[in-house]
Amino acid sequence: MRVTIFGSGYVGLVTGACLAEAGNHVICVDVDAGKVDRLNAGEVPIHEPGLDTLIKRNKEAGRLEFSTDAAKGVEHGLFQLIAVGTPPEEDGSADLRYVLAVARTIGTHMGRYSIIVTKSTVPVGTADKVRKAVEATLQARQAAVEFDVVSNPEFLKEGAAIQDFMKPDRVIIGTDNPRTVELMRMLYDPFTRNHERFIVMDVRSSELTKYAANAMLATKISFMNELANVAERVGADIEKVRVGIGSDPRIGYSFIYPGTGYGGSCFPKDVKALIRSARDAGHQPDILGAVEAVNARQKEVLVHKMRRHFEDRLKGRTVALWGLAFKPNTDDMREAPARTIIDMLLAAGARVRAYDPVALEEARRIYAARSSEFTLCRNAYEAAEGADALAIATEWQEFRSPDFERLRELLRQPLIFDGRNLYDPAVLARFGFTYYGVGRGKSVGAG
Repeated sequence: MRVTIFGSGYVGLVTGACLAEAGNHVICVDVDAGKVDRLNAGEVPIHEPGLDTLIKRNKEAGRLEFSTDAAKGVEHGLFQLIAVGTPPEEDGSADLRYVLAVARTIGTHMGRYSIIVTKSTVPVGTADKVRKAVEATLQARQAAVEFDVVSNPEFLKEGAAIQDFMKPDRVIIGTDNPRTVELMRMLYDPFTRNHERFIVMDVRSSELTKYAANAMLATKISFMNELANVAERVGADIEKVRVGIGSDPRIGYSFIYPGTGYGGSCFPKDVKALIRSARDAGHQPDILGAVEAVNARQKEVLVHKMRRHFEDRLKGRTVALWGLAFKPNTDDMREAPARTIIDMLLAAGARVRAYDPVALEEARRIYAARSSEFTLCRNAYEAAEGADALAIATEWQEFRSPDFERLRELLRQPLIFDGRNLYDPAVLARFGFTYYGVGRGKSVGAG
């Protein structure tokens, strides 16, 4: 099938590569000529495991193209997928200017029946706005061309996006047109053949489903972080509580890991946008407001622990930081807890020596002006050398079983602030460390 995707960011690239892998002919259109040139030269601008190989294979097979030619893209595809960004406005609402610009572009060049699909995460009612934008453009051209608008939200986890697309938990299709349902079913059939995951609903329910899913997961994270703060004050261990409640199948273990809060490009933006949508609809979403407030506070937890330990004397201290990306297997530092930790430490006069397996270049770009206080290191042990303490912000696999004896020798004092509860406090105590976790009762080794 012939597919055009507008937007060559995270969603557009993963979707395009996976659809091409299934045998479709895909053109990804982007207004950024530099990005298109880099993609055509074989350079993938994002870190996602396996994506570079998938793009290379399908480009060489002639099934995947990258172009700035919007007219060519519209002429090419029966399916016109909109996968451009929807950055948050100052009031938290989603900025739809790029989505609607693509809609007008499609309307400008469309000459035959097309299915216009919103893949971008958008508020309820966006499909209606897309339809009106296309209709207005067609009317200005005095052209009568049939089209349908479908909501098809993405549910891709950074670091596991290819697996999520190839073997989806669900494919949500929002449309009222039976013909469109069957054409969308044909497009996704290679990915849903073994297990029926194809779910059809009305457009507005589909649009809300994406926000609801991310808001629910964010709520679980903030709830566990709230419990962690309670556990710490009453002398309980939140990790044991997590096992106890996770064994209940009604709760489960997913997204109940306490830590330094959530980040990334989705949860923070989508919670804000859902809050704004609810208020615009006349409802005050108190739970969502609390989720956001708890998360903002949780990102500061490690630095507050450091302040207490050092009796509010962080100036002149050096802190080793393991992990910069908001989660493992990505270089995405948008809204990452590590950024809050770095900013607070630098503001307090401390120096930071940081390491991350893949996000060093992104960190270099963000903190280019702070190079005298913020040092990027080649590996985890180099970051720890001469530091007054080690803080862990991202649960990368390589951080889970370090050489604690070597680490104790490298650090100026054996002190760990574990923002992801990677380590057993009893084990750290045997190695002579003072250990602060999240929600783990009295800190081991602390006086």
